[in-house]
Amino acid sequence: MSTETQFTGTDTYVASDDLMAAVEVAMELQKPLLVKGEPGTGKTMLADAVAKSLGKELLIWNIKSTTKAQDGLYVYDTIQRLYDSQFGVEGVNDISRYIKLGKLGEAFQKEEQVVLLIDEIDKADLEFPNDLLWELDQMEFYIHETRETIKAKIRPIVIITSNAEKELPDAFLRRCVFHYITFPNEELLTQIVHAHFENLQEHLLEQAMKTFYWIRNIRDIRKKPSTSEFIDWLRALTLGGIDPDTIQQHLPYLGVLVKKDEDISIIKQLNL
Repeated sequence: MSTETQFTGTDTYVASDDLMAAVEVAMELQKPLLVKGEPGTGKTMLADAVAKSLGKELLIWNIKSTTKAQDGLYVYDTIQRLYDSQFGVEGVNDISRYIKLGKLGEAFQKEEQVVLLIDEIDKADLEFPNDLLWELDQMEFYIHETRETIKAKIRPIVIITSNAEKELPDAFLRRCVFHYITFPNEELLTQIVHAHFENLQEHLLEQAMKTFYWIRNIRDIRKKPSTSEFIDWLRALTLGGIDPDTIQQHLPYLGVLVKKDEDISIIKQLNL
């Protein structure tokens, strides 16, 4: 694979070997990379890390429950055109003035390759992924109002995230390279932590990590704390000057790490 475009992570984003390989394969095959994993494992941050590592612009298409595939291609602003026609604005007959490209359309129009993040695709309705099959395959779409085909000048690097809230269609999955980001083990989590802290006390990290994995392994916990929450907790412990040897006993700043009342109750009962 080309070393000129090799993704190796960044100073603040530590990627596993499997994840780096998945990014490389997706780029070589020119297919979207579909990334799944539990919240807080760095799915969304991956696109930013890829863009920074490769020196490319990042475009983000945040998906909501009301998002339609058309939104990512273009929008024809009929209301603005009607408003302009009523007030005699010059050039109202030029429909192209009222065509606004969406994030996918913007990516196609760029002169240089960009990284396009389609974030949390499973938030949209079930037809959303299927409605993008042609555009992601052929890297083009047709604007009916202007009878113009928008074709990618250079194929963007497409990264798609999903929290597995809904099953994605098989036809869509066939067009993607898939990678599941597993929760980091202690060795990888240590690397991630050191990417965010310069002079963290090792004994503090050791005791905090021991407590962190103990909490994650409690069977009845509804929302397990994530990597990002662990980093926030370490910051709180550091700022609070907490004695590392008291962390597991007293569980200071537990609300930074655990966000559900019932989970906090379970942890405190087990920790008596």
